[in-house]
Amino acid sequence: MNTRINGILKAWNGDKGFGFITPSGGGQDIFLHISDFPKHGGQPKIGEPLTFLTMIDKDGRKKAILVQRPGASLAVPRRSHAQAPAHKGTSTGYRLVGFIVVAILCAAGYKYINRTPPTPETFTSVPNEVPIYAASSPFRCDGRTRCSQMTSCKEAKFFLKNCPNTVMDGDGDGIPCESQWCTTSASE
Repeated sequence: MNTRINGILKAWNGDKGFGFITPSGGGQDIFLHISDFPKHGGQPKIGEPLTFLTMIDKDGRKKAILVQRPGASLAVPRRSHAQAPAHKGTSTGYRLVGFIVVAILCAAGYKYINRTPPTPETFTSVPNEVPIYAASSPFRCDGRTRCSQMTSCKEAKFFLKNCPNTVMDGDGDGIPCESQWCTTSASE
């Protein structure tokens, strides 16, 4: 375990948020950033006593960390806005959980929207409502909407009467596919 070092704040640049501590035992001054200074007790003051640990920064220089004022309890250091959040892993975890929840909801919604309709035998036609499957018909609504998708006049009439979004009665007379399946010469 590292031993805390005593020192005095020798220099401080408040505009840039850093300074230097002179260790009480002698040696080279040690860099101090505001993010490693205690949150409580106000701004750093030149000449105030401090205790700290050291670490080597990415450039190979000693840096003061976990700085304390004597007599104060160990406090969480300040974080500058430029630094990464203290709980980066936790944030990633929450994002992952959120993504999983959204994926489950989307899958459930897709399953609900794309469910297969019940068999035609379970439907009957009710007056003044959208026409539905006829129990005795060999046909069933399967998404086809145009004359070119039909195989007979009887099938086209079933689709026009019972299925939504059909585009088979251009003149609106109730007879579908007049130029293709339900011509005057065609029989049902």
